[in-house]
Parts: sequence; structure tokens; C-alpha cells
Amino acid sequence: MTSIGIYGSLGRMGQAIAAAAPGMSARVAGGADVKDDPLAIAAAADVLIDFSAPQALEAHLAAARAARKPIVIGTTGLLPQHHALIDAAAREIAVLQTGNTSLGIGLLQRLVREAAARLGPDWDIEIVEMHHRNKADAPSGTALMLGNAAAAGMGTTLAEAEVTDRAGTIGPRSSGTIGLASLRGGSVVGDHSVVFATNGERIELIHRADDRAIFARGAVKAALWLAGKPAGRYTMDQVLGE
Repeated sequence: MTSIGIYGSLGRMGQAIAAAAPGMSARVAGGADVKDDPLAIAAAADVLIDFSAPQALEAHLAAARAARKPIVIGTTGLLPQHHALIDAAAREIAVLQTGNTSLGIGLLQRLVREAAARLGPDWDIEIVEMHHRNKADAPSGTALMLGNAAAAGMGTTLAEAEVTDRAGTIGPRSSGTIGLASLRGGSVVGDHSVVFATNGERIELIHRADDRAIFARGAVKAALWLAGKPAGRYTMDQVLGE
């Protein structure tokens, strides 16, 4: 039975992962939070899952590298410097980083990429996400994943195409852009809509998360899939594909 170490074990996702693991033929080797030693957990587990905070990522990656253990990173709000750390770690260990561990979102990501590629430049793309009032980052990591998928389908990058700030008299919508809008309120676990709109018709692809257990199950599935993989950077799309 594969043993899992959880970074951010006292958080909502950490607790949900611990609850999901036994039903998926996985064992929780232990957890670590702010005051705990990340290396001790890495040494005790076959594979690690990190749902902590961006500022803790460097220490957790260092522990995973020192223990030679694969790690699934579900922490959101990552900056370019965090991705550089992940790239460096992936040269030595298996790393799967994602903005969302839901298998449904993984499928939605594929659909968005294909739709953007097939529909072409006459279709405008808008992404709307809503989360609970306490979410700290915006747009959500999932919205950025979907935006990257749309950009890939369009043959560009999200950095070149994204529009996140619309206020005042901004004029007509620019062709080839991807709009991202963030809503916050109540206890919403996570809603994401990708709208493809052209003259006379509109397509909406929607995913609604009602229970954090879906993310926990996806994270455990990803960890079980990643265990034993060679060094490299992996995605949920690869988990979904097997």
C-alpha cells in the first residue's frame, strides 16, 4: 500500500486528503504544517502531496529532493519563481503541479483546448470563476489552467492574451484575447465557466465543485499515479490519460 505524506495537513484540503486516502488503497504516513519538519515527513512517505502555501514550497521541494520522493503540488497562487523551483526539482524527482486536482477539471481543460483550436479566431473566449469569500488569490489557479489551455488551442500564450482588468470606458473587445473574471462570496467551493461566443451563438463549458472531496480524491489518484515515475514535470492531463 502506497504511503502518502501531506504538507498542509491541518488545512481543509489536507484533512480531506487524509480522509480520502484509506478508501483508495493509500496510507497516510504523516503530515506537516508550519512548525513541523518537512524532511521527516518526506523520509516516512512513498509520495508527497503539498496543499500548503506558496511561501512553504521551497522548503517542501528541498525536503522532497533530499529524500528522493515524488511530490504532487496543489498549492495555488504560485509565482514565476515558484515554477522555477519546480522546474529545478523536476530534474531530480517526479513533480506533478496543478491548479486543480479534480478529474472533471482535467477533462474540461482538454475540451477547452480543443474547442479553442477548432473554433478559431472568430470566437471570443471568456473565463469566469467564483470561490468562497476567504480565497486569497485571483484569478484562481484553475482559471489560469483553463486560460492556458485556451491559449494553447489558439496557438499563443496566456501571458500574451489575458485580460483581467476591465473598468471604465475601455472600448471594444480586442480580438484574440482571453478575458478572466473573478467573483468571491459565501462558501462557494469552486465554479468555473468558459464561454466561447461569436455572432449569433455561444458555447458554455461549466464545472461546479460542490464538495472538496473531489479535489482530495483527485490528489490521491495523482499521487498513486506519480509514485515510481522517473524525474520530470507531470500534469493532471497525463493522470487522466491513463
